[in-house]
Amino acid sequence: MTKRTKIFAVAGGTAVLVLAVAGGVAWTGGNASRETANALALAKDYIGRGDYDRALDILDRLLIADSGDREAQNLRGQAVDGKNRVDTSKASGENQIAQSLEKVGKALSAKSIAAPQAGAAAKASDEAQAAAQKKADDEAQRKAEADAAAAQKKAADAELARQSAALQKVMRDVNALVDKGMASATKGDFNGAGQNFQAAIAKVPGGEDRFASRTLATIADGLYSAAKDNPGPQADQAVKDAINDAREAKQKDPSNAMPFYTLGKINSDLNQVDNAIAELSQAASLDPKNYLYSYELGKAYFKAREYEKARQSFDATVTLKPDFENAWYNLGLSDQYLKDPVSALESYRKALKIKPGFTLALIASGRIYAAKNQHEAALAAFQSAEQSDPTNPLALRELAVEYAAEGDYANAENWFRKALAVSDDALTDYNMATVELKLGNGKDALPYAQKAVAQQPNDPTFLYTLGLASEGAGQTDAAIDAYSKSAEQDKSYAEPRINLGNLYLEAGFVDKALGYLEEAAAIDPNSFEANNDLANAYGKKGLYDKSILYYQKALGLSPRETTVRLNLARAYVSTGDNADAIAAYGDLIKLDPKQWDALYELGKLQVSTGDTAGAKKTLKDLLARNPDYQGKAEVQKILSGL
Repeated sequence: MTKRTKIFAVAGGTAVLVLAVAGGVAWTGGNASRETANALALAKDYIGRGDYDRALDILDRLLIADSGDREAQNLRGQAVDGKNRVDTSKASGENQIAQSLEKVGKALSAKSIAAPQAGAAAKASDEAQAAAQKKADDEAQRKAEADAAAAQKKAADAELARQSAALQKVMRDVNALVDKGMASATKGDFNGAGQNFQAAIAKVPGGEDRFASRTLATIADGLYSAAKDNPGPQADQAVKDAINDAREAKQKDPSNAMPFYTLGKINSDLNQVDNAIAELSQAASLDPKNYLYSYELGKAYFKAREYEKARQSFDATVTLKPDFENAWYNLGLSDQYLKDPVSALESYRKALKIKPGFTLALIASGRIYAAKNQHEAALAAFQSAEQSDPTNPLALRELAVEYAAEGDYANAENWFRKALAVSDDALTDYNMATVELKLGNGKDALPYAQKAVAQQPNDPTFLYTLGLASEGAGQTDAAIDAYSKSAEQDKSYAEPRINLGNLYLEAGFVDKALGYLEEAAAIDPNSFEANNDLANAYGKKGLYDKSILYYQKALGLSPRETTVRLNLARAYVSTGDNADAIAAYGDLIKLDPKQWDALYELGKLQVSTGDTAGAKKTLKDLLARNPDYQGKAEVQKILSGL
């Protein structure tokens, strides 16, 4: 229990004592036996209601007057037992609250520690979008809460006007102290804020539970907002105080929606999503006309991946407040996750009608157009996003990605460079390296790939791209190192194993190449590259039967690959399977009649098999259609001998 809640408890106890005296329990005068009977009956009533302190007060007075009163003794024993049970339960409850608050403190500390490391997740989750969305949400929430606070103040003023003049003065004094505390909290002066809040709570009139609840709820919500804006050890304690105040506000007036809302926000921010949903659902149920409650509930459902419920909550929000652009945007996001791009686009359009330069809505719209291959519309949306917010790294990056998707790598390079000038993050460095590789600039790609890996050293895709860039820059050893690390980080990643196999094959280490290529083919049996490269490796090993098997698999995946067909025909020749070799050469020449080497090799094979007529026809056809063939002299020599 915090110091402030202790003060409030004392004030409550004082009020109870005043009421007890005024209640008319008389201890002198009149008929003593009747007075004793009435006192015993009242004590029984208090015990029945669990008010053991009042019962003990009465019974102790009776026993002072008559220590031999058996009924009073028995009742006192019951009251003591009951009080002990309550104290034990209360201690346990306070211990649970203390443990809960300790967990909150740890969660807040973990959150503040984790924040600087968030860049390590750029690839897995779109960090730029998350940051931009949080900024937009925070701005929208502040505006919405200001509107809600104004409405609440108006209602509170109206209620205040109905009170007596004396009570109005006390309540105004309480409100003034709360306002003073809020001003201190907003500046990060939580000690000054606490003093004013304590004074305000102590001044709350007894019996005014609704007013007490509203005061506590206002303090709790303001404290939490100030703690978020002014992080630090004092802010952590302020969050704990906010939780206690909100809980006490709920107890004072269970019909007050605001403390449920505040606890919902706190739980949501601490990723206690189930608790957040429970609190915010209650807030929305108690005050269904408050659009802020349904909006926060929608965000909690979205965080819990309950997208249909999120959609319903955001739909309720825009019904209550049709000009709330963030609610329309979040409604669109929910529709998008529910695989309803048509409804999502309509929601984004409504958000943009309210706020034409809404960057996130423009980007989200562009992504939908891009997914539909409507590149012109996508490009227009991303360009509008960039024009609306020229320093938004997400807008710049999406524009670059769209240019890359259209094959315009020069423009993609330009916009990625602008994005990096604003925010040098790992994902954009990776994208820039990829574009440079597409442009054939291996050396230019290398520093970007190196920066991406420096920021995320265990990302297998970034490591693989570093391998590509190193190869492009002629740094074979560095490429092998990067590919090896990539393969180690992801046991199901075929591409780095394929490239390792190729590098070792080119260096003459056939067995080592086979090891990597067999792994790649096992990981992805439908990889054309893995099957083709494995066939090449088996060919160099002299295992032509296996080579033929994998060339056939490769051609099954990509039938029009002429180089593979030529290699297959040569593998058949190496095994002495001349009939299949002739057929393979024939299939290749049908596919590409200008395969001059295939014609030459087919002619020689026909000679070796005794098909002189076929050989003459093939070789003459070669020279007739390609008089400048590089092996012309050899062809003419063969023909002269036929």
